[in-house]
Amino acid sequence: MTVEYSGKGDPARSLALLWRTSERTSRKGKPELSVDRIVRAAIEVADAEGLQALSMRRVAERLGVGTMSLYTYVPGKPELFDVMLDAVYGETARPEDVPGGWRGRLEQIARENWALYLRHPWLLQVAANRPVLGPNVTAKYDYELRAVDGIGLSDLEMDSVITLITGFVHGTARGAVEAAQAERMTGISDEQWWAAHAPFLSRIADASRYPTASRVGQAAGEELNAAYSPEHAFEFGLQRVLDGIEALVNRRRGEG
Repeated sequence: MTVEYSGKGDPARSLALLWRTSERTSRKGKPELSVDRIVRAAIEVADAEGLQALSMRRVAERLGVGTMSLYTYVPGKPELFDVMLDAVYGETARPEDVPGGWRGRLEQIARENWALYLRHPWLLQVAANRPVLGPNVTAKYDYELRAVDGIGLSDLEMDSVITLITGFVHGTARGAVEAAQAERMTGISDEQWWAAHAPFLSRIADASRYPTASRVGQAAGEELNAAYSPEHAFEFGLQRVLDGIEALVNRRRGEG
């Protein structure tokens, strides 16, 4: 999978575009183009065709305009990519009243991030070590931190908890997206794949030699109706991650 990096554009131009401090309008004052419309078209290209298909030319084709007309609004692809990221991160819901205390708030955050990756699978190709410093990313981070503010954690622990939650979601979402892509690219579902291999596997697999793998694999397969279920991995793993955070919170409260 190709990895894309954010923050490759000119810092001054990227930040100006992200925060809309110097947005240009059409020379003729026509509303047919704007930064927001260009960004929406770019996101549509990435959603439908993947990041490998994203180019200023492809975005212009989708909008039905000349490629050079985009440069009136966007300096280049690196800056456009940063604004795309900031735009999609603005999609996550941020309700103020979430039942279940801090645990319920973190669960809500995890589910919003999970849904975001499934809507925009190309996000999984983006290296997260250089965050986009835009308004939506900043607001998202602030909201997520407030989920664990005032429960006894240090500022570093608060940041680490959010990193743990979002990192877990990133990993399980990748599994879900890859599973969906495998079925789409091969035209064969997991059930069909296993059905085709089962007769041959039964001839060569020795349950007496691998008793634990045979027992557990059979139990998991019967329960999940597959060798691997991204949804089960997400639900099971999320609760275990929250259990671990709860142990930390309880320890900090005990120390206080």
